[in-house]
Amino acid sequence: MSGKGAPELTLTAKNCRDLRVAVVSAQWHEQVMQGLRDGALRALRELGIDEPTVLRVPGTFELPVAAKQLADRGYDAVVALGVVIRGGTPHFDYVCQAATLGLTQVSVTTGVPVGFGVLTCDTEEQALDRAGLPGSSEDKGHEAVTAALATAAALRAVSEPWR
Repeated sequence: MSGKGAPELTLTAKNCRDLRVAVVSAQWHEQVMQGLRDGALRALRELGIDEPTVLRVPGTFELPVAAKQLADRGYDAVVALGVVIRGGTPHFDYVCQAATLGLTQVSVTTGVPVGFGVLTCDTEEQALDRAGLPGSSEDKGHEAVTAALATAAALRAVSEPWR
């Protein structure tokens, strides 16, 4: 299982409640995407963020441009959710690489943490198993939020003056 060895992050509503967070998600593979969004929104609620901005884009390829605009508009963290399922052409490789490099570039150039909730799977069954749906073994939407907010909280802690 790919989730084996994941760190135990200690986030609380106390250190996240005032963060401005956006969730941007693709529209392809609606059942998988619904699970990822639900997991992300549940994680945000658990951390005291009840009204994040939620934006839908056509597909995973469009996630980086939307994440960049959100980061530039003052969000403290952006969570990108998408899924690409391998087919019989190289399209899978191009979209996965473009989304990964694009989201990395957004985070590095803006300094805004981007939670990477993009599933890159060989089969729809693998995607469903990671989508946080009933019976899924993993909840990557929840994990993407936790990673982004833990990073935002850590960055905020080092940017505040010593007392």
